[in-house]
Formats: sequence, structure tokens, C-alpha cells
Amino acid sequence: MATTEATRDSKGRFKSKPRTNGADHGSRGNLGMIAGAAAGGAALGLLAMFGRKAIVQAPSALAHDWVEALTLEHAAVAKLFDAIEATDENATTRRNLLLMQLKHALTKHAIEEENVIYPALREAGQREAADALNKEHGYVKQYLYELENMPTASPQWIATVRRFRADIEEHVAEEETNLFPMLRAMLSEEKNKALALAMNKEGFKVA
Repeated sequence: MATTEATRDSKGRFKSKPRTNGADHGSRGNLGMIAGAAAGGAALGLLAMFGRKAIVQAPSALAHDWVEALTLEHAAVAKLFDAIEATDENATTRRNLLLMQLKHALTKHAIEEENVIYPALREAGQREAADALNKEHGYVKQYLYELENMPTASPQWIATVRRFRADIEEHVAEEETNLFPMLRAMLSEEKNKALALAMNKEGFKVA
């Protein structure tokens, strides 16, 4: 708030000039504090987000190589299927939560494979195999869509989960038993390390 200070001009007449008091400085100070707090909150939010991503991606990032990392992710997905199949039709909230976790895990895993590993397979002369694996990922998305759009209490829902798991396990067996070990053996140590690094970068983006 502005106040005035009375002074006289050369003819003896009073004139006023504005003078700011401490309240104006206080208001500006408060605004600065609010802006600083907002910036600090945004920074903390970013740190929390990156921390969460690091935790999610850590098991894969800490694995010795990319095959081991993807095998660990396959095992994590199997545990989610175990948890889902252990529920009954009354546990609708838990089923929805577990389905959300399953979708996130499979989405991250698919991006790692589709953006890094399958292109490397094609580059190594395994185009047909890579294309088949990529096509199977399309059916994974179809299963997730169907499960999200039917009542979790329905007997059809858990039956679909079991068919989904059977198809996933067949897909995983082909990768872990044949294609991934073969690709790793075909590549140099340096190329395998580069593949692991690239895969983890892709996973971190969506972790």
C-alpha cells in the first residue's frame, strides 16, 4: 500500500510524492517465497518420478546381461499371473489392481524387446523369428484389452487370464530357450553390452 509524504515546492505550496512502505516489500517477498516453494515442489516431484523409475528398472539394470534382465522380467510377470490366479470372483478390486500392474510390466517389457532386441535379431539374420515374436506381442495387447473390458468377477475373466498365461509362457519359452541365447552367442561382448544399455534406456522411459 502506498503512502504520501508532504513537501513544499519553490513557491511554498504543498506537494505530495508517493512513498512505498514495508507492506509492498512484504507482498513481493511473499510472492517470491511462493514461487520458490512451487519451484522446489516441482523439483521434488521430478526427483520422486526419477527415483520411482530407477526402482522399477533396477532389477533389469543390475542384471549381468540383457538375456538375464529379460529373464528376470519374465519371472516377475509369472508372479503377477500367480497372484491373479490366487484370487476369487469376490476380489474384484485386487484383480483390477493386479491387472494394472501386469499391463504396466508387459508394456515396459514389450518396448524393450520391440525397440531393441527384435531389431537386433533382424540385423543378425533372424527376420522371420523377430517378426513372429512381434506379432505375438499384438495378441498380448489384445488379451489385455479384453480383460480390461469384461467384469473381473466373471468366470470368463479368469478363464481368459489362464489362456493368456499359456500363450505368454509359450512365447517366453521360445525366447529364453532358443532365440535370445542364440543372438547373444552371435554378438561380440561389446555389442551385447551396448544392447543391454540400449534396452535399459528404453525400459527407463516407461518404467
